[in-house]
This record gives sequence, structure tokens and C-alpha cells, in this order.
Amino acid sequence: MTAFSLLLTTSPLASQNFASALQFASAALASGYQIAQVFLYQDAVLAAAANIDLPADEPNLSQQLADFCQANQIPLLYCVTAAEKRGVVPDAKGFIGAGLAEFAMRLPNSKLVQF
Repeated sequence: MTAFSLLLTTSPLASQNFASALQFASAALASGYQIAQVFLYQDAVLAAAANIDLPADEPNLSQQLADFCQANQIPLLYCVTAAEKRGVVPDAKGFIGAGLAEFAMRLPNSKLVQF
């Protein structure tokens, strides 16, 4: 069975990528595929920030991704170094600190899809 690793690199506040990744992951699982991991890198690590306060009329894509990953037992990793560079204080709700080495070690058995 095919498994996918998702790599997100843009801020959840600046693009459609988080919504697209969620839609892709949902469709993949519904079609019988697996999601091996979701890795947040570069500005995508902002999703793990504890201090983001969104207006009520904006969807919280970070929380939706965390909830989706938790419900489907998908590891949701964020790059610790990228987070530190951006001053991100992680929210413990579903996000796991990791390095690029851990992300790379999980790749051999999956196909990489970048958003």
C-alpha cells in the first residue's frame, strides 16, 4: 500500500497550502492510502505557535491539521530549528518537535508530496 509524507513549507496564515494538504490527506485516506507523516518546515512551523489569535471568521487551519492528524494517528512533526529561528513557542496540542534527520529517516517507505 502506498504511503505519503507531506511536507508543508509556507505559513498557514499566508497561503492555501494547509487547506490543500488537508484535502489531499483526507482524499488519500478515503482512497485507502496511508499518510506516514506531516512535517512542518520553514514558515509552516508557525502552525505550532501557541500565541496565534485568529479572527472568529477565519478558519484555524493549524488546529484543523492537528485534529486531523490526531484523529488518524498521523505524526505531525515540526522542525525545531526552524521554529527557534522564528521565535515560535510551540503549542503542545498534537505537534511533535523533530529535526530534518528524523523527517528524512521516515521518507524511504513513502512518497513525498510538498505543499
